[in-house]
Amino acid sequence: MTPLRVFLVVLFGILVMLQTFSLPGQFAHMAEESPDMAYLRWPMTAVAVFWVLCVQVVIVATWKLLTLVKHDRIFSDAALRWVDAIVWAIIAAWAVLVGVFLYVGFSASDPGLPLLLFLMVVGVAALGLLMVVMRALLRQATTLRTDMEAVI
Repeated sequence: MTPLRVFLVVLFGILVMLQTFSLPGQFAHMAEESPDMAYLRWPMTAVAVFWVLCVQVVIVATWKLLTLVKHDRIFSDAALRWVDAIVWAIIAAWAVLVGVFLYVGFSASDPGLPLLLFLMVVGVAALGLLMVVMRALLRQATTLRTDMEAVI
């Protein structure tokens, strides 16, 4: 569990750097290089920072779930709330991704980027549905454990 926690801390730190320095700087540079597309600087920055925020929510929720596992409290309502946070972060990121896909799809002259975005929409939807299934399994296991404790 320690290697996963180290990975989560490093990933979270990298994401904070992306949010504060890299993404805004990248989109500012793109606006300077392509003045005809400069109007997209702030919307693209906001969307990218939002997606990073969604990933950060997943990281924090994963950390909390690891803590619940460590304290043998994973089969509790608290765990379900953290899984819900993961599901809602994925739903929010997916909804914005669908919006980006539709915007790009209707304005693109080349099918490459819309196809890539469509693949991402399907992939994030699959991830979200997988988390919904995992949540249902956690709920069943929690109920089963509660019933077993009541019998004993």
